[in-house]
Amino acid sequence: MALTTDPPALIPQLITEDVEPPPLSLAQLTWRRFRRHRMAMLGVVILVLLILYSYGGALLVSETYANHNDLTIVLDAPTAAHPFGTDTTGRDILARTVYGGQISLLIGLTAVIVETLVGIFVGAIAGYYGGWVDSLLMRMTEAVLNIPQIFLLLVMAKFFGGKIPNLTIGGREFSGSVVVIILIIGMTSWPYLARIVRAEFLSIKEREFILAARATGTPTWEIIFKHILPNSIAPIVVSATLGVAGAITLEAYISFLGLGVRAPTATWGNMLEGAYQYIDQGAYWLWLFPGLLIVLIVLSINFLGDGLRDALDPRSRTV
Repeated sequence: MALTTDPPALIPQLITEDVEPPPLSLAQLTWRRFRRHRMAMLGVVILVLLILYSYGGALLVSETYANHNDLTIVLDAPTAAHPFGTDTTGRDILARTVYGGQISLLIGLTAVIVETLVGIFVGAIAGYYGGWVDSLLMRMTEAVLNIPQIFLLLVMAKFFGGKIPNLTIGGREFSGSVVVIILIIGMTSWPYLARIVRAEFLSIKEREFILAARATGTPTWEIIFKHILPNSIAPIVVSATLGVAGAITLEAYISFLGLGVRAPTATWGNMLEGAYQYIDQGAYWLWLFPGLLIVLIVLSINFLGDGLRDALDPRSRTV
């Protein structure tokens, strides 16, 4: 009897299908757009290096050394002992730029916090309520805008600069003029942000999800801070980022004129005070190194702001 065998079993073929990747979240999409912006990434690198220079350098040199006067080495050119040279009282410029960078960054960040808080409050109230509230707040905003900021800074810094005693925070002594400069810059820069926030609120408050929130009895504060404000965050972040560079530049302006942060506190701005008097003597290091640091930090923050503007733009096609 012949043995019969069953036909070989058919081996099913695996069919590979193209599986679409999951959609990107808003944070992932923003990061992808941002990292494609080469100048923004360069700005981030420069900014991180400057922060490490200012705060990491404090681990290598003390503030006492940075403020130490040595009349035997006045206006010494850059050497191995003093890579950035010395100033008119024999202080090491490298050490002073380390601690000066801390104060310049502190002024820029805290002034922008003041500017952002006031600008968001005024812009949100004006844009949400409209009517006479909007008219009153916008007239006040326009009044502040019509006052020359540099002029107001000079007058207020001159008037209040010497009336606030030095402050000791964390074992460090700060000139009282630091607080004055922060408040003046913050309280004179908010109108630009307020108008941006107002425009965003006027647009978003008429959308369907806001009308639905009102219809369901959602409290006003919740509509403002949980629904409208989060949807307005992109222009606020960009404006605040660029405001840091503006605050640092303004501090440098008035410090160069002798009305900014006062001794013993160093900033990159007040290190330039009087440096122009020694240009014809060849003491280029007095203005070159502090000025170069100001240029680098302003450029890096502007590059960062440009990248954030493009990355947070919902109409951007770059992915």
